[in-house]
Amino acid sequence: MSDVMTWIAEGRRRPRVVVLAAVNRPRVRAELGRIERILSVSADIVAVDEDQTYEFDQSSADLVVVLGGDGSILSAARRMGLKQRPVIGVNLGKLGFLAALKEQQLEEIWPDICAGHCSIDSHVMLKCSVWRDGTQMELQNGADHVLALNEAAILGVPPYSMLQIDLYVDRELASTYSCDGLIISTPVGSTAHNLSAGGPILNRRLDAVVIIPISPHTLTMRPVVDAANRIFEMCVMQGHETVSALADGRVHFNLEKGDCYRLEKAPVSFQMIAIPGKTEYLALREKLGWGGNPRENKT
Repeated sequence: MSDVMTWIAEGRRRPRVVVLAAVNRPRVRAELGRIERILSVSADIVAVDEDQTYEFDQSSADLVVVLGGDGSILSAARRMGLKQRPVIGVNLGKLGFLAALKEQQLEEIWPDICAGHCSIDSHVMLKCSVWRDGTQMELQNGADHVLALNEAAILGVPPYSMLQIDLYVDRELASTYSCDGLIISTPVGSTAHNLSAGGPILNRRLDAVVIIPISPHTLTMRPVVDAANRIFEMCVMQGHETVSALADGRVHFNLEKGDCYRLEKAPVSFQMIAIPGKTEYLALREKLGWGGNPRENKT
């Protein structure tokens, strides 16, 4: 966690802001003008990106405001790459684990954020690459690696058949999984695919990952929590033509027998403005329906 805001450190009163607007969502398109007016009272808007064309490599932005849902924030993290900026997410989507701020709350807290009266939480990201016979492969986006905020996984699509995946941790064989797929999740992603597969929920500030097989053939194969600063290699020993390497739900490479999907802690972290009162347990109660008396009559 950091309390140093770039614009404050540089003696500027107003931050420079990029707005990423998922205008394919009707609510985002409807609210965009109003939100721009709120932001411009206390900040300088350097770009409003409606078509995912904004380039962060040479960006002077101090903050990124994402309008949409959690998928929009995952997209923002991927697009920023090694040039991560602090993000505030305005939930104009559905679930909103990451985009925790409701649109009506933005006007209340935005002046305080711009005045530097906030903190920034840092979250683990994974650097994901594919290796074949000792050679790093080019991925579908033309790069040699991608960053993942939620999780990296090896999965197959039809025709379905059991996969055999060797997992190496720091070059040592940890286990051989006979399963439908293998996920390595960050704490941020622990409430996503990991949770659906039966994995544990991690505090998002932990420097850790969860390793979890999907439908393992051996019932003793349980989720494992490990330190994030290790090298994880998922190597396909038995599969089929549709086995793929995914990062945050996107296919990046079709894997062949012997291919290894290597995951390392990324050299950058995802930075998110901490919203006062928005604790993780509150999110679990609100988003997952935790709490309450199961015997209570809801009628």
